[in-house]
Amino acid sequence: MDVARIVPEFHILLDPMSGVVAEEREDLIMFSLIPIQAQLDILEDVADDLMNSLEPDKELLNTYPGREDTARIAGVYANLFYGLIIGLIIAFMAVMVILAIKGGS
Repeated sequence: MDVARIVPEFHILLDPMSGVVAEEREDLIMFSLIPIQAQLDILEDVADDLMNSLEPDKELLNTYPGREDTARIAGVYANLFYGLIIGLIIAFMAVMVILAIKGGS
């Protein structure tokens, strides 16, 4: 347990985390919360990882070292690709309009 027995004859305990001095009673059961705290720490790390997955420049929990900027670089390449495709479509439509105007005269 995480308590210190100050006066064992009178069943006086000290909780070092909170500084509370209390009498030990037999009708109360005390549990150690250290294993639960370890599980909560793991859950907190997973929750932080979920929040970090929403931002492209944050490092994820199980990623290889040096891959922090992968999402940003992939975004740049994707935007370049889509910009090229949209630009080619607009240029093709402009050429078709110019040919239609010259051909109709």
